[in-house]
Amino acid sequence: MQTRLSKKIVSDAIKTLKQQGNYPSIEKIWNITRGSKQLIAQLKKEIENTVIRSANIQRNTLETKINIQIHLDGDGKSKFETGIPFLEHMLEQVAKHGIIDLNIQAKGDLHIDAHHTVEDIGIALGQAFQQALADKKGICRYGHAYVPLDESLSRVVLDFSGRPGLEFHADFPRANIGNFETNLFHEFFQGFVNHALVTLHIDNLRGQNSHHIAESIFKAFGLAIRMAIDLEPRILNSIPSTKGSL
Repeated sequence: MQTRLSKKIVSDAIKTLKQQGNYPSIEKIWNITRGSKQLIAQLKKEIENTVIRSANIQRNTLETKINIQIHLDGDGKSKFETGIPFLEHMLEQVAKHGIIDLNIQAKGDLHIDAHHTVEDIGIALGQAFQQALADKKGICRYGHAYVPLDESLSRVVLDFSGRPGLEFHADFPRANIGNFETNLFHEFFQGFVNHALVTLHIDNLRGQNSHHIAESIFKAFGLAIRMAIDLEPRILNSIPSTKGSL
């Protein structure tokens, strides 16, 4: 009988159990380890040393009240109550393609416009990622994705570097998508990078339909996040930087 689990097997088992949201029962541990006492002990030790990657952020100002719950090792579930339907549609893409659980409630001064609410959601989402990733041990750190949507093609590249920076290059043919002002996408991503402390490059390479451009960007954003926050079994206890911190 196998007497030692490989790091990948342990990592995959931990990820599966974390996604279930509960500390594993004896039956679950038994099934994974096939009853080996040595493997049970090793797996339990690994699980006990594993941080659950989630966060709950509340941001309250005179302009907005934002509440965000995030679970990075989720399965793509999302729920939104923001009063901004198109932004919710975009954030749903991030949760689905990033395979993260995301719950956002927001109340803002929408009687003025959506600027403060959109920006503050970006800020709070950035804070949530920063908190959930903690010291960033074991993450891949870098992520990138190309996503087509009909005639539109967008590229997103990001680095959880600890240094905020945004390059946003997207020309929208229309100033509004429904009631949503397209210039607010920049404000959302600027708020995110400033508080998630990431370097983020967003380029719409081609596109004619504003809805398609926006959706391809947010889908690529979700996929790039998914790649960057994924755990690399070989470096679970290491920070992915030669300087030793991010």
